[in-house]
Amino acid sequence: MTEAAGNTDFADGTTHFGYQTVPEHEKQRKVRDVFDSVARKYDIMNDAMSGGLHRVWKRFAVAQLHLRPGERVLDLASGTGDLIRLMSREVGSKGFVLHTDINAAMLEVGRDHLLDQGVVAPTAQCNAECLPFADKSFDAVTIAFGLRNVTHKDRALAEMRRVLKVGGRALVLEFSRPNALLKGPYDWYSFNVLPKLGASIAGDAESYQYLAESIRMHPPQEELKTMFETAGFRRVEYFNLTGGIVAVHRGYRMG
Repeated sequence: MTEAAGNTDFADGTTHFGYQTVPEHEKQRKVRDVFDSVARKYDIMNDAMSGGLHRVWKRFAVAQLHLRPGERVLDLASGTGDLIRLMSREVGSKGFVLHTDINAAMLEVGRDHLLDQGVVAPTAQCNAECLPFADKSFDAVTIAFGLRNVTHKDRALAEMRRVLKVGGRALVLEFSRPNALLKGPYDWYSFNVLPKLGASIAGDAESYQYLAESIRMHPPQEELKTMFETAGFRRVEYFNLTGGIVAVHRGYRMG
């Protein structure tokens, strides 16, 4: 089951929260509750459930941006700041990476983690669907493992394009659709192992059940590519990682 044309809202004002159908106004609260619950154990769980592969995926994603010293980058749904740490090295002291998230608990954890690693990044709490930044402000905009939690993905993509400079690039790193060989084992792992890991490590099986469900409700590779193009991006392409379990989508603002 996937959303039609990437729309998570329906005519009756409802949307998906995992496999549940909820009123649109409730989804943001429910997503906030999930990340309030898991914020302190977020990095440990990422390592446990991916076997450390999430670090490889993030390094690959940042490499596709081809960042240059002095560039200005907006990172949405920054979480604990893994992409910011990597991108800050690329843009250097003359550039910056803006650390943002809609969730205050994740921003706090991310800020502390970045400071522990010697990275000082400007921080702002904001909604990806309605960004408080001027048009054509950034050289690159990124969102890693956050787009699937956004109610109106099309609005978020349009906002990402709006704040990009002409020639700037947008990048989405997100769980996607694995190939046929991996689908069975991946589904079994997602619904049998992930919630148990969540219960034992984060004390929260329910949030990781939502994670497994939200991945299945997220648009697959070609559909998300079409959404990029509909939002006005050009030269859109995607890269499948680990057999399509994860995909990196990249598009450019050309005018």
